[in-house]
Amino acid sequence: MLLIHCPYCDETLPEPEFAYAGEAHIARPADPMALSDEEWKDFLFVRSNPRGTHFERWRHIHGCGRFFNAARDTVSDKFVMTYRAGEPRPNLDALKEAAE
Repeated sequence: MLLIHCPYCDETLPEPEFAYAGEAHIARPADPMALSDEEWKDFLFVRSNPRGTHFERWRHIHGCGRFFNAARDTVSDKFVMTYRAGEPRPNLDALKEAAE
């Protein structure tokens, strides 16, 4: 079972406490009406699916109810870190170097 840390409640709980909410840091179009059907399709449905670290949005549904972001390794399925929504995407290489 996955253990996920909520950065708002400061608790680490099992995955059923949370709901996956898609890829994090997706920039919304400034003028959605100016997009072609193909561009709109890409915005709505095309997401990256990397092997390795992936940035995701999660919601603590059985706790505070807030959305937050997480960096998760898609190979090991382990969470690297979680951080509050609205914060910039962390530089994981810099964090790794600082820890060493």
